[in-house]
Formats: sequence, structure tokens, C-alpha cells
Amino acid sequence: MKVEQIYTKCLAEAAYYIESEGEAAIIDPLRDIETYLEMAATAGAKIKYVFLTHFHADFVSGHVDLAKRTGATIVFGPNAQTDFDFHSGKDGETFNIGKLKLELLHTPGHTMESSTYLLKNEEGENHCIFTGDTLFIGDVGRPDLAAKSELTKEDLAKTLFNSLRNKIIPLEDNLIVYPGHGAGSACGKNMSKETFDTLGNQKATNYALRSNMTESEFVEEVTSGISEPPQYFPKNVALNKSVNLGIDSIVKRGTTPLSLNEFQELAKNNEGLVLDCRNQKDFIEAHIPNSLFIGLDGQFAPWVGALIENINQPIILISPLGREEEAVSRLARIGYDNSLGYLKGGFQTWLDSGNSIATLNSVSAEEMETEFKQGINLLDVRNNGEYESSHVEGCDFKPLDQIHYNIDSYEADKEYYIYCGGGYRSVIAISILKANGIHNLVDVKGGFGAIKKNTTLKLTEEVCASTLN
Repeated sequence: MKVEQIYTKCLAEAAYYIESEGEAAIIDPLRDIETYLEMAATAGAKIKYVFLTHFHADFVSGHVDLAKRTGATIVFGPNAQTDFDFHSGKDGETFNIGKLKLELLHTPGHTMESSTYLLKNEEGENHCIFTGDTLFIGDVGRPDLAAKSELTKEDLAKTLFNSLRNKIIPLEDNLIVYPGHGAGSACGKNMSKETFDTLGNQKATNYALRSNMTESEFVEEVTSGISEPPQYFPKNVALNKSVNLGIDSIVKRGTTPLSLNEFQELAKNNEGLVLDCRNQKDFIEAHIPNSLFIGLDGQFAPWVGALIENINQPIILISPLGREEEAVSRLARIGYDNSLGYLKGGFQTWLDSGNSIATLNSVSAEEMETEFKQGINLLDVRNNGEYESSHVEGCDFKPLDQIHYNIDSYEADKEYYIYCGGGYRSVIAISILKANGIHNLVDVKGGFGAIKKNTTLKLTEEVCASTLN
């Protein structure tokens, strides 16, 4: 028996490979499926099933392509409806993978088709559960992503409460819990950085599994403090119900090297959004005027999905040399398939051409402290939880994921000093504001981490440490 977690840090997403006696199954695959094909080929195994725990909102799954390439059967839980052929699993249905058995447990609540898969070993003993977004390590799935007019988030939370109590909590404490996501995903609000755990430990430590919790308490706790879901989530759900363009053709087009003239024509005619995905330090030093910064070395894909509102937006890339394919693949993972190519030679080509460049003003936390005492406008662009945990007293708060909705609240004649957690999101925010005509902006290097460490500024009482960048 082989069970392997394939964890993709940028998306905080876990897919799973199961194998026994020459047969394999994949749970919740990403769109770029070569990893799973290579794993099966190396083992001499045939992929028999592709199991989905639910319709994913935060990435485009590779289930259709994987089934086409291997002949595998796609399996969803009850209530799923799609544009492609699949097996509609029933609660309690068992699937054979070599000498292993995988039992479908219908666990609605995060979405109505959400299912957990219980793996039994060669001896027929329960070994682990693949919980998707029903149960995370330290949290449970948010109940608002599948809400319809006749089904509120409170209704879904009640359904999730019963799924957890009736299907998961009664299982043995020694079972391994393999969730669909870890810390950093927007599919929950309190996920651990750990990517698996025992069910017994989760029963003891996960707030949502508290033994004396009532249904009303559960609903209150699970539905409170949920931020608005990223705008691309429903678009990815729709894509996961459809047959989409294969990722190979998307990558082939997106990795077209563009000459300087070709690049300029696309940018000049507004045919392509210039997306600079280098390191933020490089962007601060020099970049193409009005380009958007979202660096590959941060949470690249989730921020693209949150901030580029048109999922069909044509994109032309300024990429770190040698990472062009990575950039295009990561865009495609969340359905941003319209990459037109990248500037051949990268930013150096632009620099050598003599075209105009822009820079950002960036200061240390200590320099900012001196200015703050003289009355500057200090702006925190972290998320709600980080801000509420601790922030600089007297700062303004405008979270990055809401920037398109509060552009009009900025005044062009004012100077704004902007900080985030570690210096990544503040540069994203500044690039967006500059493209919208707000230019008097200063980045605070190192963000809130540097402010805490290197200044004497008064902070609100800190409840928990901020770990985001």
C-alpha cells in the first residue's frame, strides 16, 4: 500500500496518490497532471480512479484531462452535476484499488456534494480519511461558498455540523486525517500549517469538533469572521464542472517569447496586461510604468485570482529568466488561461532599450517611525484577522483584497506609507494604486514584522502572531 500527499505550497493544496497491486487512484488533482502520470508510470501502475471531494473553488482541477489520458473513472459524491461523464458515488459505496478499499462518506456542508473518502488497508482496517474541505487540520470548510438563494450559509453550517458528528467523529482516533488544504488557503479561516494529523488529536484540539458543542454554537463560530470569498472562486467552480482547454496548449501559447516591439504593441493597444512576477525588490528598483506586480515567490496564483477581476484577461509577462513556464502554469491552475507570451530577455530587454522606467520609494521601518511621529498617513493592507490581532495604533486599514472597491477613497495629493506582513502585499498594493493614478506612495520594507522588531511604535494588543507576508 502506498499513500502519498502531493502538497502545492502556493495554493496550500493537497492532492493524493494511492496505489496497490498495480492499480492507482488520484484524489483532487491539480490541472497540471504530469506529476501523477509520472508517479504511476514509475510504479508500473494504472490509474483506475480520479476521486473529487467536491467542486473546488480555489483551483482548476485536472480530473477531465487525467481521465482522458488514462481511461480512469471520475468519481464525485451525490448531488454533483457536470458537463462530462462521471460516476455519481453513493454514500457508503466502496471502490477497489488493488487490495485496498476506498469508501465514500457523503459529508455535505462545505458544498452539498462534498464527500470524505475512508481508506481501508489490505486487512480491511480503517487507515485514513481524505476529507477535502470538510475537515481541515485546526478548522473546517467555510459554509458560504455553495450558498444559493434557497440555501444560506447557516443552512450549510447546520448540514456540516451533522456531517462531522455523524460521519467523521465516530471514526477511530488513530485514523490519519488528510485534508484538502493547509494554512494560507481562503477555504477556511483557522487552518494549521500542519498538513495531516490523527483524528484523535483533531477531536481534542479542533474548535469545530468540541464534544460539548451545540449546533447553534457551531453555526455561530463557523460563520463568524469569514471574509468575502475571492472573486475568482465561483468562476473556478464553473470551470470544474466543464471541459476545459488542456494545460499543455495554454502553456505553449503563454511561453511564446515576444520581441520588444511585439511586447510593446500588445501593451500599447491594451491587448495585454503587463504582469511583473519578479521579486518585489527588483520591482521596487525598476519596472515598466503601470505594470502590475504579483511576484512568483509569494502567493502568486491566489493574489492573481483575487485582484485580476477578468479571468479571461490577456496577460503578457515580465518573468524571472527561466521561470516563464512556471508563471504560465500557475496562472492556468486557477483558470487564467489567456497568457499571450513573455518579454524575451526579461526586464533587462526593456532596460537596454532605453524605454522609460518607474521605481518605488521604499523606506525602513525605522525611517517610517520618524515620519509617523510627524503625522504621515500610515496604511495597513493586511487581512482582517491580522489587523485585528495587532496593528500600529493610529494607522488606517484597507485590506489588499478590497483595493478595487476602495480606490476612490485615496486622495492623489496625499502621501501614503503602506505596510503589510512582510513586504510582498504592500508592493502589490502600490503597483495597483500607481496604475490608477495614485503616485505619492511609500513602501515600508519588511512590513509589520520589521515594525514590531525595529521600532517603538505603539501597537494594539497582540492576540496571536501574524505569519503572512
